Order: sequence, then structure tokens, then C-alpha cells
Amino acid sequence: MEKIILVITVCTIIMTSPLISKILKTPIVVVEISLGLLCGYLGFIYDDETLQLVAKFGFVYLMFLAGLEINLKLVKVIKATMTLNVIFYFISLYTISGFVCWFFDLGLTYFVAFPIFSLGILMMLIKEYGKDEPWLNLALSIGVVGEFVSILALALFSGYTEYGFTKDFFISIILIISVVVVSIILLRFSYMLFWWFPEVKKYLIPDEKDDKLDQDIRFSISLLLILVSIMLILRIDVVLGAFAGGLFFKMFFNKKEILLHKIESFGFGFFAPIFFIYTGSTVKLDMITLDILKHALFIMIAMVIIRFISSYLVFYNYLKAKYTTLFALSDSMPLTFLVAIAMISYNFKLITQEQYFAFIIASMLNALIIMVVLRKLYKLFKLDTTESEKHT
Repeated sequence: MEKIILVITVCTIIMTSPLISKILKTPIVVVEISLGLLCGYLGFIYDDETLQLVAKFGFVYLMFLAGLEINLKLVKVIKATMTLNVIFYFISLYTISGFVCWFFDLGLTYFVAFPIFSLGILMMLIKEYGKDEPWLNLALSIGVVGEFVSILALALFSGYTEYGFTKDFFISIILIISVVVVSIILLRFSYMLFWWFPEVKKYLIPDEKDDKLDQDIRFSISLLLILVSIMLILRIDVVLGAFAGGLFFKMFFNKKEILLHKIESFGFGFFAPIFFIYTGSTVKLDMITLDILKHALFIMIAMVIIRFISSYLVFYNYLKAKYTTLFALSDSMPLTFLVAIAMISYNFKLITQEQYFAFIIASMLNALIIMVVLRKLYKLFKLDTTESEKHT
């Protein structure tokens, strides 16, 4: 009976989250985590092995979708003259993050979490404001690079949590580098193969009108699970395999819009929500204290300040004050990856339960508050621009 109630609760949250998100004008991920937290507190969601397994697959699928979000063509937006600026931007992010961690005596989790990137919320901003905004265009281009860096940071961080600074950890680094190199070679080989023999694509994934056996879904999900299995055999974090699978599809099947829509709908509509609902349920509402809320606020403020300093140091001359402010805010909402880092750290006992709660709450507050502030500032800056044009 308990399992039936658990299934009904999770499915009800999945069904109602979009409606609540539209009513409250809140990112759906925040709604899913919040409802998971509330239902966990009320006892409708509990720590079940099956739910935990499905949630883990939801996380893997989320990383697969992260690969699908990558558009390598956007990297070309970063002109040759901007390349050094982008490099300095990331150096600045990690340098300031390291200083903050040293000054406040924080652990490795914070060093990895503070500069982390995620394209999820950024894609929502693209839908709302379009790609023509210079600050958002740059944010998306840098976000592509940032997500690459974040995936590698996540994989290395996961290796450290499992092995520590031992021989096995350095072996895992070598394996990760090898996997990246082999992946690049295979992607290049696939590009040449599909260039010379375009019909191979149709054998793998036929056109929609000819695909009577759902070969597209069979191939995509099977490839994802095969890559994840290879990562498990090599004892490398599955994030890398899932991300590589998504990137492969984005590169070579980007014109298969129906297939990409199927994959994204299946992930964002079912598996990813289960991960966020489960994550919310692991936060014990009755254990939230004022200190935890203060720490969550500290995490949020630290992430924003680190990006503001780095943005103004590197991009002020290019974007000027208003757009630099919007750019810094748009890059300060890495909700999905922040939740992932918190979950990994807590599972490996790198952070306490209270710190874990603080990270989850910070990820939610980050998305909520910054989205509201960004909308207000955008309208204000647009109004100022319109007024100044009238007077000239």
C-alpha cells in the first residue's frame, strides 16, 4: 500500500508541476524540488530503493540532455579577439572561488560548486528574451564552454570523492583524459563517415515516415546505456558517458527535430522530474534551522559575487555596466549542477547533512530570486534606454 501511495504521489507531482509553475511564474525545477520537499515532510515520499534507482537514472538522463543542449556552433560567436577574455573569465572564476574557500575555510565541494555552469535556466532566458540580446548571446556562448568545463569538473570531483588523492584517483584522471581524446577521435571519424556515406545515418535512424519500428528511440536510449556501462566498467563517473551521448546526437542528428523532441520530452517530462522530486524529499523540512538558511544565503551570495567580479573584470569594456550586470546574473543560476554536486558530496560524506540542505535551498533561492531581479532590471534598463533615445 505504501508503494502505491508513493507512485501516486510522484506521478501527481509530475502532472501538476507545469500548472503550478505557470501560475507562480517559477522555474519548474524549483516547483518539483519544493513539492518533493513538502511531500517528504508529510510522509508521502520516503527513501525507497526503486525510487532511488529511477532517480539515479533521471540524473544520468539529465546529463544526456545537457549534452543535447550544447550547440558547438555557438562557440564560433566568441570571436578570436574574445578568446583570451573567455579564458581569463574562467581563470578569474576559479581563482576567486579558491580565495573565498580559503578565506572562509570551506571544503573542495564549495570550490567546485561556486563557479559551476548549467545551461538549463539559461535556455529559459533565451526563450523569454531571444538570442539577439548581446549579454544573453555572450552568456549562451560562454555557457556552452562552461558546461564542458563543469562536466569535466564534475567527473574529476566524483573521482576524488571516491578515491581521494591516491594512485587510483590519478589513474582515473588518465582514463578521463583518454576517454575525452577517444571521444574526439570517434566524433571526428563519425563526421567523416557520415560525410562520405550519408546513407549510414538513415540505416541507424531512418526518416520519420520510414521509421515504423521506433528505431530512433531504440538507438538513442541504447547508445546512452552502452556509454554509461562503459564508464562503469572503466570506473569513471557516468556523467561523462551520458554527456558524450547527448553531444553525439546534437552533432549528427540535429536535423532530426522530431527525434530530439522525443528524447527531450521523455527526459524533461518524466525522468528528470523524478530526480528533482527525490532530491527535494531528501531535505528534512523539520530539520531546517536559521543557521542552514543563513548558510544557503551565503552560498547564493558568494556565487553571484564571484560572477559579478569576474564579469566586470573581463567583459565590462565589451558590454558596459548594464549588460555586464545582466550577463553576470544570467550565469549565476546553475541549479541542476549545483543539486548534482550537493548530492554527490553528501553521498560520499564530504559535506554534512546541514550543508547538503543549505545547497539544495540555495539552488532554489538562486533560481527564484535572480529570475525576479533579472526581469526587473531588464525592464528598467530597457525603459532607461527608451527614455534616453527620446531625449536625443
